[in-house]
Amino acid sequence: MNNKKTKPLFIVMSAPSGCGKSTLIDMLLQEYHDIVYSISCTTREPRGDEEDGLDYHFLTTERFEELLAENAFIEHAKVHGNYYGTLRAPIEEVLGEGNSMILDIDVQGAAKVREYVRSLPNTDPLKIGYVDIFILPPSIDELRARLVGRGTDSPATIERRMANAEGEISRAGEYMYKVTNDELDVAYKRLCDLIDALSGRM
Repeated sequence: MNNKKTKPLFIVMSAPSGCGKSTLIDMLLQEYHDIVYSISCTTREPRGDEEDGLDYHFLTTERFEELLAENAFIEHAKVHGNYYGTLRAPIEEVLGEGNSMILDIDVQGAAKVREYVRSLPNTDPLKIGYVDIFILPPSIDELRARLVGRGTDSPATIERRMANAEGEISRAGEYMYKVTNDELDVAYKRLCDLIDALSGRM
């Protein structure tokens, strides 16, 4: 792997459920040792074997609200009574070290990040390195087949996911780049080529 110094990127990635985004991100993290995964903060309780600092930064509501008051987040939301948010400082730190940061976030969160980045001065590292990518399914029918094939969701959940997916896909045009995940290896190659070109790795 060529690890020569490259332009640090702040990569924001979104996709409907079932499009293989998590798999693609895992593949990137295994191959690119200069890409760091952004860990979100939340006030909800850990689930199962989730670990603090690995899955999420688990914060008290008081601490989250203190950070909110300090404008420490580039985006945040309250979902089912719990806060979720992305801190600015860790991104700055990673980019400052010459590495890239990847943020896995939904369409609404990505829109907030985009708005935040637009408001920054042109000299800000987050703005200089910013890139957002939307992962598309080959078709809506194929996405439905994948969700059914996983065998983990009830028909009602699948219908809800499909409705969400159509809404999210309708906003794919807000993203700078779109990658269709028809075949995983092909989609991964497209993603790598894109990141290599943007970071000057070519």
